[in-house]
Amino acid sequence: MSAGQARRVALVTLGCSRNEVDSEELAARLAAGGFQLVDEAAEADAVLVNTCGFVDVAKKDSIDALLAASGGPQAVVAVGCLAERYGAELAESLPEADAVLGFDAYPDIADRLSAVLAGARPAAHVPRDRRALLPITPVERPRAAADVVVPGHGSVVRRRLDDSPVAALKISSGCDRRCSFCAIPSFRGSHVSRPPQDILAEAEWLAGQGARELVLVSENSTSYGKDLGDLRALEKLLPQLAATPGIVRVRTVYLQPAETRPSLLEVLLTTPGVAPYLDLSFQHASPAVLRRMRRFGGAADFLGLLRRGRSLAPALGARSNFIVGFPGETAEDLDMLADFLEQAELDAVGIFGYSDEEGTEAVGLPGKIAEGEIEDRRARIVDLVEQLTAARAERRIGETVEVLVDEIDEDGHAYGCAAHQQREVDGACAVRLAGPAADGVALAVGDLVAARVTGAEGVDLVTELVAVLDRASAPGPAPGEADPVPAGARP
Repeated sequence: MSAGQARRVALVTLGCSRNEVDSEELAARLAAGGFQLVDEAAEADAVLVNTCGFVDVAKKDSIDALLAASGGPQAVVAVGCLAERYGAELAESLPEADAVLGFDAYPDIADRLSAVLAGARPAAHVPRDRRALLPITPVERPRAAADVVVPGHGSVVRRRLDDSPVAALKISSGCDRRCSFCAIPSFRGSHVSRPPQDILAEAEWLAGQGARELVLVSENSTSYGKDLGDLRALEKLLPQLAATPGIVRVRTVYLQPAETRPSLLEVLLTTPGVAPYLDLSFQHASPAVLRRMRRFGGAADFLGLLRRGRSLAPALGARSNFIVGFPGETAEDLDMLADFLEQAELDAVGIFGYSDEEGTEAVGLPGKIAEGEIEDRRARIVDLVEQLTAARAERRIGETVEVLVDEIDEDGHAYGCAAHQQREVDGACAVRLAGPAADGVALAVGDLVAARVTGAEGVDLVTELVAVLDRASAPGPAPGEADPVPAGARP
């Protein structure tokens, strides 16, 4: 690297959309510190791997990404959930990483990375349970916790890493629930909501960057506002976000069924500009299994919630995730789950086989099921789900859906997601330009269109253009070229 040449850094992001938001915060801080952001690790002086620390497969993917990056650049640095969760243990077991940095390193990440490139090898932190640092709400953080960093909070900076018309927007971090299988609260901390004015300011900034759909993310969106003293804060926030100039759709994900109150359900499903979409964390349908998971409800409760939702929005999109093979799960419990899925009419379903997570209550529960049996159960439910979701998609044939175009291929064909489809999660729509409505029409990324469903391929839909509802404005700045600090949230 010649004198005066900017140091180049590549960001590799693993895991959920919350991590994607964190990577954009890191990108902004690195750019402000003089780093040039590049797409390819082979072109970089340093690679920052934003890891995922939840479930064995995600942890393995994070380790593999670190090892893959270690052969080229001068420095490979681990950040994110795996780094925060394991700290010094990860550093010791993975000498290929030149540094393992926790969340507290985020505000001065550029200085930390510069030091690593200069030859420093910082000692990794010894993890602490972040619930002790960020106490259960109401949040009156003690002096000792005042400097605890919560990614995506406080003085928020952000630089978009792609030009998609769909952007994640973090509304809170952490979780106060104590599900027996989940370690996330121990390394993400207790629930902390962002102030509404910060969220609205970032929404305006994202719209200025070309975003057309906002996906509200958190560990538990239905808890938003309880630490601010307002259990209806999300109900008030959603219409304001939907009214943001340039935004045509707002989508909320990570909803807890037990916290989805009737008044919140009504706002989610009847507010203009808010996608009639429920991403509900059911996890199982057997009340007995759910109690061992330290969760509430069961098949009857969940079906009732879905019925109430469909009474408000008949074309409702609904998705959920489930764990099979949880300790003590019986054949009858699995049958109950299968029966529930057959009645629930979900558009998209994630199925996971149980695995022990260190530090969770479930590790010590009796009734452990052999790995082979867990995989057999998972395969059975996955096969069922594939049939059910394909049938659900076919029942949408004849409906008119609103599609946000997010891709135009080289032949001019348009693709995007309807209101019942979360991008890169729930399938997509192909929009055919056929018939009188398409005469002389050329679609662009960011256009919102009405399209009639004419076919289904698995969970994906084939549609035909009916009308252009809202044209995208001129493209926003290219990724990495704009002021990375959202208006109203400057440090």
